[in-house]
Amino acid sequence: MVVLLKPALNPEMIRGTQDGSVDFDYMPLKLSDIDRNAVEEAVMLRDQYFKGSKIYSISVVTWGPASKRDKDVKMAVQEGLAKGVDEAYIVEDDSIVPGDPVTTASAIVAVIRKFGLKPDLILAGEATIDGFSGQVAGRVAVKLGLPYVSFARKVELKGNSIVAERDVEDYVEVVEAPLPAVVSVTREINAPRPPTLVQIRMASRKPQHMVKLSDLEGVVTPKRRLAAARVLAVKRKQMIIEGKTPEETADKLLDALASEGVIKA
Repeated sequence: MVVLLKPALNPEMIRGTQDGSVDFDYMPLKLSDIDRNAVEEAVMLRDQYFKGSKIYSISVVTWGPASKRDKDVKMAVQEGLAKGVDEAYIVEDDSIVPGDPVTTASAIVAVIRKFGLKPDLILAGEATIDGFSGQVAGRVAVKLGLPYVSFARKVELKGNSIVAERDVEDYVEVVEAPLPAVVSVTREINAPRPPTLVQIRMASRKPQHMVKLSDLEGVVTPKRRLAAARVLAVKRKQMIIEGKTPEETADKLLDALASEGVIKA
């Protein structure tokens, strides 16, 4: 199996500059939240259906510069290794930074072909916490000519096929696809277990392959650029509402909310 892991920008650590723009260079990276669900599902499926097989992770670093990201990238990748991944491939090259879904998908496919990986199943989170485009897994499937199941909340194997449940508006959809296949999973599919201390220690001993763009063929360079990003400014009224009684204070609060259009008078 292959699981796609993204060292993503941590949205809880957004840093703004004096002019209000976002300082991406110093925002820390972490393993994208929903990718933890993908790793957990890969481990569970291996234990149930693919005993003895290996789980490979592929990570494409889309935020640079690489010299400032090495520590964060290694921590994100090693978290996947500690959770059950056996071997990791990391594409890190400033020439594809900042990346986009097209570039990321083409790099993942190039790694799969370069190193002769032949996965029965490719798992990914439904989207990453920094871009949330939800495109990469689908683009990988198209490039490899494989069936694609998105937003799976439950997955099981049935012979040489995979059966998945998906939430679709007001009903649950059950789909079946032949293996090999690509599946993106939601947060609801499982509850990721934290790695044990032994697993964390063993993670650093597992194979990790750093891959440059010059090692790969067919990687599409980014076609778009990030023109601007700004921190949303939140202005507070800083009003103090006082009254002689709780009732009077409540009435003044309601009047203030009504004047702002928050509630109807």
